[in-house]
Amino acid sequence: MSSLQTWHTVRQPFPSSTCPSRLASPNCRTESLGFRGAQKVFRHSIPLSLTLIPPHSTQLLSKAESSSSMADSASSYVNPACAEIIVVRHGETEWNADGRIQGHLDVELNDAGRQQAVSVADRLSKEPKISVVYSSDLKRALETAQIIATSCGEIEVVKDPELRERHLGDLQGLVFREAATTCPKAYEALSSQKTDQEIPGGGESLDQLYQRCTSALQKISHKHIGERVVVVTHGGVIRALYKRACPNKRSGKVLNTSINVFHLSGDKWTVKTWGDVNHLNQTGYLKSGFGGDRTSG
Repeated sequence: MSSLQTWHTVRQPFPSSTCPSRLASPNCRTESLGFRGAQKVFRHSIPLSLTLIPPHSTQLLSKAESSSSMADSASSYVNPACAEIIVVRHGETEWNADGRIQGHLDVELNDAGRQQAVSVADRLSKEPKISVVYSSDLKRALETAQIIATSCGEIEVVKDPELRERHLGDLQGLVFREAATTCPKAYEALSSQKTDQEIPGGGESLDQLYQRCTSALQKISHKHIGERVVVVTHGGVIRALYKRACPNKRSGKVLNTSINVFHLSGDKWTVKTWGDVNHLNQTGYLKSGFGGDRTSG
């Protein structure tokens, strides 16, 4: 891994938003795994004056839909024996809106995605102190992470390539509805029920993705016992993390900038909040997140 790179953030003002309660879900257990390294980053101040106008590519969830993912939270107190890890999916990209497969391709946020990032950052800035922000090194995640770090004060951002989306091989860059005819073998591999099935063109299997990202989160938890940290990553990664915590449950859709809170204590993983997007009530966003269409990494 290359040497560490650092710079600093300067806090910028954000528009106010409601800070809702969190969703509680059942406790689940997992086993620990290994880890590879990360790069430290501090972000310079970012211009954050954005007009919250939903673009044509997005849809607003109804109040009933958004509130259905919410429930009363537990205390904000963090158990000194565990790490509270707030896992956030990156904001929307044009490829998300188009149904185009991203994988490891480095696609930037669109205007809606930046608005979403501002909304989740404003919310997190009003919650108990965050120690550090970890992020995938892909632009769509890193920009989301930098906006969060800026909103929450002088917070370190750590780039970690182990938090990248699943590599989807020959499917990357294709519109999902055309993938079956354009790359039938790769599409068949993606649709396979075999978790060890790699995707032609250098793509990862589900097992490889699971090993990589769960190892990364386990390592982060060991470094931050008794603290709250944010991890900004991708839809496929978040689904794998959920599978680690709750192997017998389905994660469902993972929407852009959704908040998903895990408590990790040794090899015990507990999901405390899942799919919370209440901060997006006034912001345009896609209803089709990663899960139903399997393309929104």
